[in-house]
Amino acid sequence: MNSIIEIQNLSIKFEKENSTIDAVKNISFSIPKNNITAIVGESGSGKTLTAFSILKLLPPKTTIEGEVFYHDELNNKRDLLAIAEKEITPIRGKEISMIFQEPMTALNPLIKCGIQVMEVMLTHQIISKKEAKEKTILLLKQVELKDAESIFKKYPHELSGGQRQRIMIAMAVCCNPSLLIADEPTTALDVRTQQSIMKLLKKFQHQNNMSILLITHDLGLAADFADDIMVMRKGEIVETGSPKKLFYSPEHAYTKALLACRPSVNKKDFPLPVFEDFLNNKINNSKIHFNKDLRISGTQKKELLSVVDLTVEFPSKKNIWGNPCAFQKAIDCINFKVYENETVGIVGESGCGKTTLARVILQLTNPSSGSILFHGNNIFDKHKNNVSKKELQIVFQDPFSSLNPTISIGEAIAEPLKTFKIISQHKQRKERVMELLKMVGLQTDHYNKFPHQFSGGQRQRICIARALAIEPSLMIFDESVSALDVNIQAQILNLINELKAAHCFTSIFISHDLSVVHYISDKILVMKNGKIVEEGLSNDLMLNPQHHYTKELISATPGKMFRNEV
Repeated sequence: MNSIIEIQNLSIKFEKENSTIDAVKNISFSIPKNNITAIVGESGSGKTLTAFSILKLLPPKTTIEGEVFYHDELNNKRDLLAIAEKEITPIRGKEISMIFQEPMTALNPLIKCGIQVMEVMLTHQIISKKEAKEKTILLLKQVELKDAESIFKKYPHELSGGQRQRIMIAMAVCCNPSLLIADEPTTALDVRTQQSIMKLLKKFQHQNNMSILLITHDLGLAADFADDIMVMRKGEIVETGSPKKLFYSPEHAYTKALLACRPSVNKKDFPLPVFEDFLNNKINNSKIHFNKDLRISGTQKKELLSVVDLTVEFPSKKNIWGNPCAFQKAIDCINFKVYENETVGIVGESGCGKTTLARVILQLTNPSSGSILFHGNNIFDKHKNNVSKKELQIVFQDPFSSLNPTISIGEAIAEPLKTFKIISQHKQRKERVMELLKMVGLQTDHYNKFPHQFSGGQRQRICIARALAIEPSLMIFDESVSALDVNIQAQILNLINELKAAHCFTSIFISHDLSVVHYISDKILVMKNGKIVEEGLSNDLMLNPQHHYTKELISATPGKMFRNEV
C-alpha cells in the first residue's frame, strides 16, 4: 500500500445557532507515503476540519460520517473514526503528530519549552528523563535553534514567533511520526523565517521518510514545497494535481480565482480581482484613478513627516540592583521622509524595528535620541508640540483583539468621535458612523452588531472605518493583511486604494510581504536590524534591488514557479 491515509466519503456537520452547517461534504482523497500533500483554500473552506478529523480532534457535538483509514508501519489498516479514544491516544503525537497554527496558544505558557518537548518523548517512549533531556537538546539544535541549552530553559513568551514554531516542530517530530499535519505553520511569519521553517520540515520529511499534510491559504508556499495539491472550497475538493498542473493550467474557476487574487501577478494601478467577480466573469480591468502628480518623488510634494537620526534603545541586561546596564538598539539612527498623499511601505523580518518605529511615530514609545517632525513640529518637544494624537491613527494586524468584544461596532467606530469631541450629539455621531460603514463596504444595519458576528475581513473594515472616523493626517497599517487569505486580502487592499484615491490620505504600510507592499506603496523602505538598508520607488526597488538583503527577501518570497512581481 502506497498511502499512509485514505479518506473516503468524509462529511462533517455541526450545529450552530439552531441550524446545521455542512462544513465538509463527502470528500475522498489519499495521502501517499513519503509525500507532501497540501490542502489550499480560503478560510472556512474546511481545510483544518478535514485535518482535525484524522486525529479525532473535532468538537464533541460534531457529526462525522465516512472513513479515515490509517496504514501503519506494519501495513495494518485501521479506520481512525471507528476506534475508541483509548486506541487513538497512543497514535496522537507518536505515529501522527500535528503542528498547530498558533504556537503561542498551542504551547503551555507555564512550562519551559524544553520540558514540553521532553513530555512528548516520556509519554510515547520508554526512556529516562536524562535521555529525554539529551535528546531534546540535540533536537533543538537540529531545528536550528541557536544556544539550545538556553532555549531549553526558556518559557514560550521569551521566544520569537519563529523560535516558538521551531519548538512545535521539535515536539512534532521527536517520536519520528509517519504523518505530520502542519496547519498553517508559517502564518504571520516573515518570508525568510517562513522559508526556513518550510525547508526544515522538508529536511525532516526526507530524513524520517515521513508524509506531511500541509494546510495553507498561501498558494506560493504550496507550489514551492508540495508534491500534490488539493483545492478546497465550501467543504468540497474542487481540483487536485501537481503544482505545475494547477498553477500553469488550472481547470476550475475557483483555482483560477485563487491565483488571480495575488498582488504579485497584478499591476499596481489596477484593482485586484476578487472571487465573486472572477467566478461570475465580471473582472473589472479599469484603472484606479490615482493622482500621479502626488505619487512622483521630488520637491513638488509637501513634506508631512520627517524622521531624523532616530534611535530607540531597550534595556537588555540589568545589574544586581535591578538597573539597566546594557542596551539593545531596536532602531539605529534612521532617516526618511513621508510626503502628503504618499504611501510609504516598510518591509523587513520580525524584529527589524518596523513596529517599534510605528509606536514611536504614534508617541506610544519614546526615542532614545533623534526627532520626528510632523508638519514641521517635533512631536516629542513638550514645549512646542502641537500635534494632536487624533491626526495619527493605526490599523492593527489582528482586528478581533483590537476591538472591544463587549460593545457594538457602531459604538466602537463612534468612540474616537466622542473622545476627541469632534461630534457632540449622539444622533449626528450615529449618522457619521453610518456614512463610514458605507464607505468601507459594510451595511448600516451592522451598527448594533458585535465583533464576534463578523468575519476577519469585515472586522478589518470596521477597524479602518474607526481609524478614518476622525480624518487623520497619517494612517499606519501595521501588518493589516498578513493573516488574511488571498481573497479577503485583495478586498482590503482594494478598499485601501479606493479610500486613498477618494480621500487623499497619507499612510505608512508595514508588512513582511514584499508583493503586498509593492502593490500598495509608492515608495519602499527595507529595514534590517534597526537600520534602513535600502530605499526607493516601489517599482525600482522590486525590479532592480541594490542591497543583498533586499535580494534575499525577494528570493525568499513564496511562489518561485510563477513569480511575476510587477
